[in-house]
Amino acid sequence: MVKTDSFELAMITKGDENSTKLAILIPGRLDTKDYAHNISHIDYLSTKGYYALSFDPPGTWDSPGGIELYTTTNNIKAVDELIEHLGNKPTLLMGHSRGGTIAMLAGIKNPFVTHFVSVFSNYAAPVPPDPERIVNGKLIELRDLPPGASRTEEKKRFELPMSYFEDGAKYNALDGLSTCTKPKLFFYGERDTENDPKNIKKAFEVAAEPKVMHGIDSEHDYRLHSDKIDEVNSFLGEFLDSTK
Repeated sequence: MVKTDSFELAMITKGDENSTKLAILIPGRLDTKDYAHNISHIDYLSTKGYYALSFDPPGTWDSPGGIELYTTTNNIKAVDELIEHLGNKPTLLMGHSRGGTIAMLAGIKNPFVTHFVSVFSNYAAPVPPDPERIVNGKLIELRDLPPGASRTEEKKRFELPMSYFEDGAKYNALDGLSTCTKPKLFFYGERDTENDPKNIKKAFEVAAEPKVMHGIDSEHDYRLHSDKIDEVNSFLGEFLDSTK
């Protein structure tokens, strides 16, 4: 557990804490740091010399506080405060789905971020929920239990307030991407039905150089397929080696 200026955040880490470079893995919407793909990417990045970590965003899983803390604004703030807490080192941000959106939004503006990577991520606001899933003004969300390498019969239940979507509607990464000259890597899922590959390709087209895009023959939750996780790691390594 780490206490930043605004939050208490539960983390997992790998690598040398005294490394000169930091990598932060940001989970997707209401996902946990303990999912298989996060752990694999942390392990891999530690072999590339990073002090690598992931965290449960404020108000979710092992990080204390109410679910009302879980907003795009607070996720960006948590990333910024983690970077500061850990010494403002040169930082790689990487995330899946909404986590990748946070990586883009924070990466564009934070001066200590050197690279950012989005995996199957939209550049804009969260997609509005199906009204049938809203109960008493809250969206009911269910998530697989860790390690999440397969679907679990038992689920973690969240009641996400509509304020999450109101807050998220304030954010769009396109303008920032168009002028940001940091190296950036975009992955899209060829069989992703949650974040349309067209959105990832649009973000890539708008983004300033240097930039790389790579398609994965996968559904949205690539954590269910170890070979897809390995493919992301392999291409991530090529990207980092080419942008030193």
